[in-house]
Amino acid sequence: MYLSVADEIERRIRAGEMPPRTRVPSARSLAAEAGVSTRTSEAALRVLRERGLTVAVHGVGTFVAPDIPPESD
Repeated sequence: MYLSVADEIERRIRAGEMPPRTRVPSARSLAAEAGVSTRTSEAALRVLRERGLTVAVHGVGTFVAPDIPPESD
């Protein structure tokens, strides 16, 4: 389930709906929006960081990375 949440956010990022440096919803907000648990949304956010699509700023939040890596095959 967390991968489908991550994939949806990645789709939004790549479609330009969430431009670079845009704040990503918090894990709690994302959970409510996607209808999943907070743990699931936290896992999705972790996947996005691992994919290089987002960066976390401690105490501030998670943001779309300034440079989006190309899609992998």
